[in-house]
Amino acid sequence: MSLQESQEQFERGSEDPIENSLDASIESPLSDSDAHAPSNESETVNVPAPEHLSQSSDTGLPADTPEGPAWYVIHCYSGYENKVRHNLEQRIETMGMKDKIFDVVIPTQEEIEVKDGKRRTVERHIFPGYVLVNMSLSEESWYVVRNTPGVTGFVGMGNNPTPLRPEEVSQIIKRMEAEAPTVKVTFKVGERVRIVDGPFNDFRGLVSEIDMERTKVRVLVSFFGRETPVELDFLQVEKA
Repeated sequence: MSLQESQEQFERGSEDPIENSLDASIESPLSDSDAHAPSNESETVNVPAPEHLSQSSDTGLPADTPEGPAWYVIHCYSGYENKVRHNLEQRIETMGMKDKIFDVVIPTQEEIEVKDGKRRTVERHIFPGYVLVNMSLSEESWYVVRNTPGVTGFVGMGNNPTPLRPEEVSQIIKRMEAEAPTVKVTFKVGERVRIVDGPFNDFRGLVSEIDMERTKVRVLVSFFGRETPVELDFLQVEKA
């Protein structure tokens, strides 16, 4: 399943857009104990450890690992994306990894929400719990990213981090750079809403239809004991 399909699932309310398409709960090439504690088996390792890293067991990166930069997805707890980015950027600086780890991005987009009759623009994470990293994958760079505080693992197939395809990256960037912000819908079909703008201001009714493409909602409003459908913009109603 492509990331595009995963994004569509997320917009339809799926539990986890990327985790549903890829096995985000994979075991890392290092065990959890190896990833978070200094190795005490250095005498059995044949490959010398990098001077500024403690030696771990062999990561076993696949032979077809892309040469040069590629975008990878790391998983963290939802709500800790900014903290993880800060931690990773500090490690890149202090551990001299700027030549292997180039960028850390949290995909976001602007969103308009209506609350208490007021509109406001907020920045929403497109993929809560996920951070994108542009890096040249090697044992050293893998170790630095995987052992960043807050990172729970790479997204990939099997035990190997899977790079995003160029078209997937382009689609994410397109969403981030969209000029028109999206509208946050807080109501569902069958729920009661209050009209906050237009000729039917302060009327209440039941949502009968939601058109995401046109950003329109059809509300059944009672007039003289009869229910009449009224088509409104998303921003004209709020959850009652």
